[in-house]
Amino acid sequence: MFKILKHLKPHIISIICIIGFLLIQALCELSLPDYMSDIVNVGIQQGGVENAVPEVIRKSELDKITLFISEESRKLVYDNYKLIEKDNFSEQDIDNYLKIYPEIKNNDVYVLNTIDEETIEALNSIIGKSILMLQTIEQKGIASIIGQQNIGNAVENNTPSSERKIINDTQQKSDEQSQQPQLSDGLAGKIESSANVNKDADILDYLSKMPKEQLLAMKKLADEKLEQMPESMIIQGAIPYVKAEYSVLGRDTDWLQTNYILYVGLLMLLISFGSLVATVLGSLLSSRVAAGLSKSLRKNVFENVVSFSNTEFDKFSTSSLITRSTNDIQQVQTFIIMLLRIVFYAPILGIGGVIKVMNTDTQMSWIIGVGVLAMMALIVVLFVVAMPKFKSMQKLVDRLNLVTRESLTGMLVVRAFSTQKYEENKFDKANIDFTKTTLFVSRAMAAMMPVMMLIMNCITLLIVWVGAHQIDLGNMQVGNMMAFMQYAMQIIVSFLMISVISIILPRASVSISRIAEVLDTTGTIKNPDTIKEFRKDLKGHVEFRNVSFKYPGADDYVLSDVSFTAKPGETTAFIGSTGSGKSTLINLLPRFYDVTEGQILVNGIDIREVSLHELREKIGYVPQKGILFSGTIESNLKYGNEAATEEDLRSSSEIAQAMEFINEKEEGFKTEISQGGTNVSGGQKQRLSIARALVKKPEIFIFDDSFSALDFKTDAALRKALKEKTGDATVLVVAQRISTVMNANQILVLDEGKVVGIGTHKELMESCEVYQQIALSQLSQEELSS
Repeated sequence: MFKILKHLKPHIISIICIIGFLLIQALCELSLPDYMSDIVNVGIQQGGVENAVPEVIRKSELDKITLFISEESRKLVYDNYKLIEKDNFSEQDIDNYLKIYPEIKNNDVYVLNTIDEETIEALNSIIGKSILMLQTIEQKGIASIIGQQNIGNAVENNTPSSERKIINDTQQKSDEQSQQPQLSDGLAGKIESSANVNKDADILDYLSKMPKEQLLAMKKLADEKLEQMPESMIIQGAIPYVKAEYSVLGRDTDWLQTNYILYVGLLMLLISFGSLVATVLGSLLSSRVAAGLSKSLRKNVFENVVSFSNTEFDKFSTSSLITRSTNDIQQVQTFIIMLLRIVFYAPILGIGGVIKVMNTDTQMSWIIGVGVLAMMALIVVLFVVAMPKFKSMQKLVDRLNLVTRESLTGMLVVRAFSTQKYEENKFDKANIDFTKTTLFVSRAMAAMMPVMMLIMNCITLLIVWVGAHQIDLGNMQVGNMMAFMQYAMQIIVSFLMISVISIILPRASVSISRIAEVLDTTGTIKNPDTIKEFRKDLKGHVEFRNVSFKYPGADDYVLSDVSFTAKPGETTAFIGSTGSGKSTLINLLPRFYDVTEGQILVNGIDIREVSLHELREKIGYVPQKGILFSGTIESNLKYGNEAATEEDLRSSSEIAQAMEFINEKEEGFKTEISQGGTNVSGGQKQRLSIARALVKKPEIFIFDDSFSALDFKTDAALRKALKEKTGDATVLVVAQRISTVMNANQILVLDEGKVVGIGTHKELMESCEVYQQIALSQLSQEELSS
């Protein structure tokens, strides 16, 4: 995993920006439920009034409220209000208040002169409790309240039932009364003697004459009950009083409510737009990073594969390398997008949701734990059941590609042997195995999503059920329950996102391992640490000194103690039975493999001590099977020499006996060659391969049985032209035909990896039994002697 992720280093700035956008997106998403809660609690239930602290209040009303608070609290209240007398308005006061509260011109008022949040929060508690006490006294009457000997119960009972905290022990008097301050007998007698005091008596005047100790006792009784109520309930209970005060002062409270809802709604729209922008930019950068990583991986994989020797190609099949370069990297690209968009985002959203839930002033956090445990259990089950299938999917893709490639490449053979049915069955088996595994994985994913949605819906129902009881008990407001529900869904969705990653991760991890396996494979054929230069006094000189070779991991040698020298201007041919090691021998010269023992020298320097590029620049190689690339005849001929002129192309094609069929093409050298050269015959393919090597004008030519697809006439003409045109170049020829090698300057006869004869055709016919057998199996004695 980390070996792949190191390729993300060039994109580190983009990744930092993505994380920044994810933070912005998460903050926006996490702030929306709070605003929704404010719309419900403040905008709808409280009519747009946010605090129990009035912005403007009549002097007489503030004086009433402050009767029930301590000197310290009273000082705090009056320190943060400014008195404006009705006969002493300044122009600034008129501009600031008169337009909104037109009735202040007829009243002495206090206006709030602080915007400090901590101060307002402190005033909320002080004034809110005092307002509830005042409302209770005004509605119940002082005699009735004192008759109950518990103003706290009266305050509580005066709270609307939807906002009231139900206290089950209101009648537990016997144990508690001894601890509660009692009203004095004198005051009780005074109240009894004043039974004719009617309900319309001036309560404020009456309370102002009450002894201070009695007022404090009443306040303490009320505080004991009010302390059990959430702060939000106290504020909400005091809001109707504040609204009524605003109405008295002439403010349009309906517009206040509408204005608040519109304002908060606009903020939600802006936040949503900000989240949208952050999401789009984050997704764009994530896609660019993932695409950039895929590009880098494909480039590195291809460059590494290009550097492989035949040893490494023996380790990886062609179909597997293709799958690793395409499908596997595509899986990694998808995973990186999910990693940047979800794996980073889900924890931010989940942790932020948990923090918000803890601050919603509810007692339902345990519901989140239930939901998370249910989600985790589902993910664990999914991993246990589906993980083995994920690991096998990429191998099945390899198998499917292999079968498809073999069938398409060998289609002519398949048709010739009428084995279409067999190939179809073989493909069907690979296809069915892959389909079954894919279906299993898809069904597991399909089953997971409904189960997750069921969990989410059950959690929603549980929140509504518990939240409704909490609201009825007065512990929570409706908006808080809705916000909690939103945060719970965000937390669960964050786990849902992680579960989606859990689906992609197993397959991606397999793909990452397969890609890393290619990248970690180092070619055994590499440039030396200290590179030597070829000798200038030699050109095309090739020498094998006691060369032995065995394939990596093999016990037996393929070649044993091979020694010979190939000189410029001469042709050295190799012949032997099938499997004698001819092709292996000449593949050692361009370092497709390295010798196990001995040395190969070109121009007097060991080929392992020179640059691979410089070595291969001196060699024109024509493989046993002619290979052409998609493009044109011209592009194929210029493959080894981009600077070749048209005259070079024509001359090389004439030597290779290719001009005849090239001239038959309407577009000549511009004729298109399809992939693999499938639109030309085997012989034409070989001739174009020979022409390509000639265009390069190397010092050394290697023809690995390159004339096998040519008829005898073309073969003879080509060899004659080569002899005339190659000049001082060294020519190495592997052939099965005696007619191809009999005119060579020297012939090496190989048998089971050993040189059993070396010399000219005439010398070998006299001294080498193996050569005699090969020659007599192909030509008559007369033909061999001519």
